Amino acid sequence: MQAYKTHTSIAAAMNRSNVDTDQIIPKQFLKKVERTGFGVHLFNDWRYLDDGSNNPEFELNQPEVQGAKILVAGDNFGCGSSREHAPWAIADYGFNTVISTSFADIFFNNCFKNGILPIKVSESELAMLFDELEAHPGSQLTVNLEQQTIATPSGATIQFDVDPFRKHSLLEGLDDIGWTLQHEPKITAFEQKQKQQLPWLWPSAE
Repeated sequence: MQAYKTHTSIAAAMNRSNVDTDQIIPKQFLKKVERTGFGVHLFNDWRYLDDGSNNPEFELNQPEVQGAKILVAGDNFGCGSSREHAPWAIADYGFNTVISTSFADIFFNNCFKNGILPIKVSESELAMLFDELEAHPGSQLTVNLEQQTIATPSGATIQFDVDPFRKHSLLEGLDDIGWTLQHEPKITAFEQKQKQQLPWLWPSAE
């Protein structure tokens, strides 16, 4: 998992509330078990017309926000089913930050496990972000995870909270497997000891 420290990027505004996981990645695309390849289907029903072409009215299809890594969304983002494919699709598309006033709990937790920083802001702060981004499409935000701040083009600074353990994990680029592998020498030593003390649990390959 890539480490997250200070990140400056174009921010895409999606001023919609209650965006659920079936809108993020519709159920017909949940046929793969690997984490890649879902970005092309992100927000599929909004993003494409019936003939498969891009919907020119959809927010993420606007030329000013191409390459955006930060998504600013309305209340209760990621509600609905618990599918982890939703953060997979968001990350595969290229987003590493989602800003909203609130997130569904399971989606919120899954974001951290997949290298995405979900940031909760107040209603007034979200309104300010939408105002700036909608007035100046293509504007950039700077997110500093170490200082827990968002800097806007107008010079405003928003402070946000983040759990210390999750913060450290993102700063170090550690997912659950990464945390486990930090203890690999101890795991190896334990297995070697088990092989000596309980050899019948470790049948030979012969």
